[in-house]
Amino acid sequence: MSMNQLEQLKKFTTVVADTGDFETLKHYHPTDSTTNPSLIFAASQQSQYKHLVDDAIRYGKAKGDKSVGHALDKVFVNFGIEILKLIPGRVSTEVDARLSFDVEGSIAKAHHLISLYESSGIDRKRILIKLASTWEGVLAARELEKEGIHCNMTLMFSLSQAIACAEAKATLISPFVGRILDWHKKNDGVASYPPAEDPGVKSVTQIFNYYKKFGFKTQIMGASFRNKDEILELAGCDLLTIAPPFLEELKTSSAPISRKLDPEKSKSAPIEKIAIDEKSFRYLLNEDAMATDKLAEGIRNFAKDIVKLEAILKQKMG
Repeated sequence: MSMNQLEQLKKFTTVVADTGDFETLKHYHPTDSTTNPSLIFAASQQSQYKHLVDDAIRYGKAKGDKSVGHALDKVFVNFGIEILKLIPGRVSTEVDARLSFDVEGSIAKAHHLISLYESSGIDRKRILIKLASTWEGVLAARELEKEGIHCNMTLMFSLSQAIACAEAKATLISPFVGRILDWHKKNDGVASYPPAEDPGVKSVTQIFNYYKKFGFKTQIMGASFRNKDEILELAGCDLLTIAPPFLEELKTSSAPISRKLDPEKSKSAPIEKIAIDEKSFRYLLNEDAMATDKLAEGIRNFAKDIVKLEAILKQKMG
């Protein structure tokens, strides 16, 4: 019996589910799972997860001062704990997007999230703390990684961000393939690109080749896909985090797929090393209109969903 595309992909790449819905995890058997404020906000509206929200509210009320903030953190961790019951690997839990330019605040929030997991018997090795790929996020990741707190750098749109994160020894980066495509379609006034010419695919391929050429240990997890072709063009990437509709498309097709990204080939690629410090990071990011736009937009949108979730918790807490 021939393997479906999801099974074939798992031969080259670690498959991660991009969801807050536990039923999805039971169906597709991913190694890891990742969430974000938007996914948790959506899942928290579903009746089957009411008990996780109610537990967080009780926890927040018991804390008294800043009770909504405590409840919010507990919601994220409660979902993470349930997800970890269904997967063999790691779950990513996001630091509040409103801390994207606050090094000390991000570190403190990461410590609190890890303490909530550890108090529930979860080893920190199974948690990835998600931080925005701002310069402040990079500095926070550098300190957290020294403490054995592993970081997943999100809202990643450019090589300069990727290099800074790798040099900070972040465990993982999550370049946003589909959001890069969205920007270029709108900016270039085109409806689509051939799969191999997709700007998001090309961005992740460039980062992959750079990392493998220069021996960086940071793993690359392509994220935010808009179609199945983007996923297939990145077969061979360290990890890919895939939303349920595309997991289903892969599972229901048996067409053969081939490895597109190969670390051995990257080692011989003609690539120059780029020196990144704070000044060059900020300048190169500013020079990249797409990365500047999408990073700012991503922070705003994640922050909006956190505010919505806070409002729901506040209402339920009376």
